[in-house]
Amino acid sequence: MSLKIVVTGASGFVGRALMQRWLDGPVQAVPLSLREPPAVWAGALRGADAVVHLAARVHILQDAAADPLAQYRAINTVATLQLATAAAQAGVRRFVFVSSVKVCGERTAPGRPFTAGQTPAPEDPYGQSKWEAEQQLQALARATGLELVIIRPPLVYGPGVKANFARLIQWVARGVPLPLAGLDNRRSLVALPNLVDLMDCCVHHPAAAGQTFLVSDGEDVSTTTLILRIASVLQRPARLFAVPPFWLERLGRFCGQSAAVERLCGTLQVDIAATREVLGWTPPVDMQQGLQLTIRKQYEAII
Repeated sequence: MSLKIVVTGASGFVGRALMQRWLDGPVQAVPLSLREPPAVWAGALRGADAVVHLAARVHILQDAAADPLAQYRAINTVATLQLATAAAQAGVRRFVFVSSVKVCGERTAPGRPFTAGQTPAPEDPYGQSKWEAEQQLQALARATGLELVIIRPPLVYGPGVKANFARLIQWVARGVPLPLAGLDNRRSLVALPNLVDLMDCCVHHPAAAGQTFLVSDGEDVSTTTLILRIASVLQRPARLFAVPPFWLERLGRFCGQSAAVERLCGTLQVDIAATREVLGWTPPVDMQQGLQLTIRKQYEAII
């Protein structure tokens, strides 16, 4: 049976991959821009079975907005609730909201990963706006019967990835010496094919309704190990040397890059045991496969 699925953020990094997943098959994927007027929303939502809401004001490390929280709320909270309300009014059965692990917080203690059931503790405007959206969506779902599914991904990587992950690959490819040897942190990441597969599962699986899911590759690595794996795929030596994390953190504060250094040196793990159990889901690719896919498509000319 064919399903009509409305996708916001369809032209983005994750959205393009999801649309490609549904290009051939029993799903009619309909892109929808939040910039369109309500009449266009109503037309797109008419007869839809589900919405996958990816569109967002994305996290910015050094946000220059006068009131960042207001800017994030306008898109990530207010527009999200407006869309979900329109979906409920149109008789859409399920609303899949792609939130963020930043709802849970910014870091975890070693060996104590985030779980979907713990109390959220967002620390920045982006995470706060996503958490507020989750709460308002849950209230709407209780009032209307809309089946809400929340997904909180950590850093997503894959072909076309940008920002810090792309820079890390470029540094390794160019042989830039990096002061990141011997780090003992742990980071959960999710390869784009794994996130897309989970979103597809959450659209279809009966048990997904009303649930909040964490997602990852199922393997947590230190930044040092990640660089070594990137170097292996690139067939380049990893030019690593050791600097104590304390000094890296001090340098980050001095340069105004504390958040970037935290992502390199800090620990952030998620527990996907509940996702596996509730949905019977397993990440279809492992981290090594995800890195190979990312690097070989994006940096084919240099390997």
